[in-house]
Amino acid sequence: MSGQGRPRIGLSTSSVYPESTAHGFSWAAEIGYEAVEVMVGIDALSQQTVAIQQLIDHHEMPVCAIHAPCLLFTQRVWGTEPWGKLSRSAEMAAAVGADVVVVHPPFRWQKDYARDFVNGIAALEESTGIAFAVENMYPWRASRRHLEMYLPGWDPSAEPYANTTIDLSHAAIAHAPPIEMAERLGSRLRHIHLTDGSGSAKDEHLVPGRGKMGAADFLRHLADTGFDGEVVLEINTRRCTTREEREADLRESLEFAREHLAPREAGAVRRTASTEAGETVTGP
Repeated sequence: MSGQGRPRIGLSTSSVYPESTAHGFSWAAEIGYEAVEVMVGIDALSQQTVAIQQLIDHHEMPVCAIHAPCLLFTQRVWGTEPWGKLSRSAEMAAAVGADVVVVHPPFRWQKDYARDFVNGIAALEESTGIAFAVENMYPWRASRRHLEMYLPGWDPSAEPYANTTIDLSHAAIAHAPPIEMAERLGSRLRHIHLTDGSGSAKDEHLVPGRGKMGAADFLRHLADTGFDGEVVLEINTRRCTTREEREADLRESLEFAREHLAPREAGAVRRTASTEAGETVTGP
């Protein structure tokens, strides 16, 4: 939790890509984020624990999570053996003071890895003391067909993971209401990738509030239910053509998160709940 009685708000280094991991720390410190999530694989520096610790010290900016190199474009980062990549992610997390590793479920063609994934994640958590927060993904769309590309599945609420991540852009592609997913996960929800999406087949990672996922309502739900994990902005700023444009998107995202995660008085929560239920509110 932050000092403001709400979850800590961090910035993923992927949010400034194609700028570097070092730029991610610099942006986070300049704008006022409270932590950084390191996306391993976006550049060589992101793979070096000593370099990450130097950035932490220089910017006085903690790392809240390590994102394991399990994306399509990071398949060869830290080798090709998936369990080895997760072990190295946990080692980096422990070394830099993070207690979460974000991980995607296996691709369908990683059959051996997928077969042992649920039990293997639990074993890693037990042996390392690090939470492996398995992220929601989505069916891949090919014309009108939906292809199941992840095993054991794209929805972490369907599996007995102890720790999970909800990403709003991924939820948009899957047409999966994030509040409902959060309710299914309950206390197993450990980490948030705050972003947005329009519901198209593209992984858009929009600035929160610019899509159709009800990001404001989702954050208020987290605040009202006492979520005490990390909320990390993971947006796409690759189309920004100037430094000023990227800065504006990063500032807007932080302000959005602060506004909607701010604690509300109990009366305000009751009035909101009653209004959503269709009741008439006549008093405080």
